[in-house]
Amino acid sequence: MSQIRRRSLIKAGGVLAGAMSIGGLTTTASATGSVFAHGIASGDPTPDGLVLWTRVTPEPDALPGSGVGAACAVDWEVAADEGFANVVARGSLITGAWRDHTVKVDVAGLPAGQWLWYRFRALGEVSRTGRTRTAPAADAPLQRLRVGVVSCSNWQAGHFAAYRHLASRGDLDAVLHLGDYLYEYAPGEFQARDVVVRPHDPPVEMTTLEHYRRRHAQYKTDPDLADLHASVPFVVTWDDHESANDAWSGGAENHTEGAEGSWTDRRSASQRAYAEWMPVRYEPGGFLHRRLRFGTLAELSMLDLRSHRSQQVSTPLDPGIGDPARTITGDEQMRWLTGGLANSTAQWKLIGNPVMIAPVRFPSTLSIEERRAIGELTGTPEIQGLPYNVDQWDGYTADRDEVLGVLHERGITDTVFLTGDIHSAWAAELPFSPATYPLDGNSVGTELVCTSVTSDNLDDILRVPPRTASLAVEAAIRANNPHVKHLDFDSHGFSVLDVTAERVQMDWFALDDRTRPSTGAQRTVSFEVPAGSQQVHQVSEGIR
Repeated sequence: MSQIRRRSLIKAGGVLAGAMSIGGLTTTASATGSVFAHGIASGDPTPDGLVLWTRVTPEPDALPGSGVGAACAVDWEVAADEGFANVVARGSLITGAWRDHTVKVDVAGLPAGQWLWYRFRALGEVSRTGRTRTAPAADAPLQRLRVGVVSCSNWQAGHFAAYRHLASRGDLDAVLHLGDYLYEYAPGEFQARDVVVRPHDPPVEMTTLEHYRRRHAQYKTDPDLADLHASVPFVVTWDDHESANDAWSGGAENHTEGAEGSWTDRRSASQRAYAEWMPVRYEPGGFLHRRLRFGTLAELSMLDLRSHRSQQVSTPLDPGIGDPARTITGDEQMRWLTGGLANSTAQWKLIGNPVMIAPVRFPSTLSIEERRAIGELTGTPEIQGLPYNVDQWDGYTADRDEVLGVLHERGITDTVFLTGDIHSAWAAELPFSPATYPLDGNSVGTELVCTSVTSDNLDDILRVPPRTASLAVEAAIRANNPHVKHLDFDSHGFSVLDVTAERVQMDWFALDDRTRPSTGAQRTVSFEVPAGSQQVHQVSEGIR
């Protein structure tokens, strides 16, 4: 049997069986029979451990965010078989209103590189059974790593059918969620087509701990998300909407100091709720950036590009864009990132990157309407026909130069940035010198960007049918940015990334209709990065 790690993520109690009464703990099940109404999840796989998560409802009034409800004993167990004949780890702990009755435990001592099953018991009920997988040993010669890649899942904009399609595959080792797992807006806000498929709860913009807890709880009730969480471990990071749009270390575009409280309090509330409700090895006051190893094949570095960044410049013409005193990573995280790249012994260096790092210059040939739509999509103003997205690495070029400089100077190969945020699909090379690329052929890495699960794309903002106005926009951007090899401004869906020693390949899948929960999905395009090339190439066949 294994033990909970010493840095356990919840207060531990003595070993309890089922619904035994100890020290005044609640001993009766919820009147609705839905003790585990918010599902179960796992995350952050290491060779010997995993984070397990659930939330219990000990009584009808103990609703998320309510701050009420008695403390509750919860048992957990992990087995090498679905029938739990071979239990490899078990334990018990106590949860309560102090952490919104969530349960998060960092289990150690598990066998490396194995599929495992887990479940919880509380108040006479047993949760559904979850399936998860530990990472292989760091020195194991892993043949293949396959992960789902998603970001930008706005509850109000559609159903999470992308999660259903990923859950039905059965061939994923993990799911990588690159941010905007949930959105802060009130019902009807941030909806380009004025269509609210399903309204947010609470019916206000999130600003308080109660709000953030309730919104997390609402998202966890989505059946497709619940199924995906129960079928494969997640590796997550946040972007801005987990707190507020265009967040930075001292504020956010979508935060009004005073009228919406202090940013310090609001950010603390969002981070506390995130730590409580997500299967992630993070607690408030700690660091979200972290690194996971998958044998000798790949190392995954997850970035936090909101907590430590300088405030965004106000226009793309601001000389502060290149000011080395401004940062998107923060000094500590930059040292951690570049040091990890320089010293990694894994073949593929994968970077979980919330916002795009590839330089993008929008052409002045676009129409006024198209430029304004792109400005709305990227969250930056239209300036003299060239609306740069200064909320991504384009607004912090000194930091980008430092990262790309390390890749160039150290001769580091096989670095792939995996990115979300921008509600569009991209495949790009990372030129060391954009002004001379592609003539000099000096690409130091690549970037693959997944589209949104549901959040509005260019066709939604322009209110036109998909693949109409965007085709000209995409062609113009590619012509002005020769390192960009693929761009799709219109699709909603998900991606699948397949990693082998020979190449990394991403398949993009587009939903037929994000507003229908039963909608189908089609593979739209596939690109690969051959080992040692630092280039992306379109391929005709999808991952097998």
